[in-house]
Amino acid sequence: MEASRKMHDQEQKAAGTWPLSNLVLYSFWQSSCSWRVRFALKLKGLPYEYRAVDLVKGEQFSPEFQRLNPLGYVPVLVDGGVVVSDSFAILMYLEDKYPQNTLLPEDPQLRALNLQAAGVVTSSIQPLHMQSLLADVFLAPQIAVAVSRFKIDITQYPTLSRIHESYKTVPAFLASIPEAQADASH
Repeated sequence: MEASRKMHDQEQKAAGTWPLSNLVLYSFWQSSCSWRVRFALKLKGLPYEYRAVDLVKGEQFSPEFQRLNPLGYVPVLVDGGVVVSDSFAILMYLEDKYPQNTLLPEDPQLRALNLQAAGVVTSSIQPLHMQSLLADVFLAPQIAVAVSRFKIDITQYPTLSRIHESYKTVPAFLASIPEAQADASH
């Protein structure tokens, strides 16, 4: 059943009859978790509606948002009747449902290495950025936050510095930065 659904989906895409996505992203402009999802959506070329959730004002605790994610965290992705929260889960969902412009390598060993790096970011680095206390789309926001918010001089880390500079040339990255979001305070 699953194989036939995937084949049907691939046939629709090839024929150009694949329906446009009906994606809605609940996001906070400064959230690096939301940023990685915005970055992935842009890389995949998926149109989406942006809905701002102001964490500073406590909008994540509103009854409307709590129905989407009782934990009160952003990001939350709504795709038709499907609601997915947690950036890692959202990225895996997007990768499975919208395979165009893949975020992960096909090679299982390289894929595992990317997922390992994503796990390190979400489990070890990300908690340091949380207000409440895979891959390049995981690393990009973390490096940028370290540089811009925490004023860390990464020039002593040539690889990270080179990676950070290379992101600045990627249109999907630039479109996903916090300051480019509708709810950004300027």
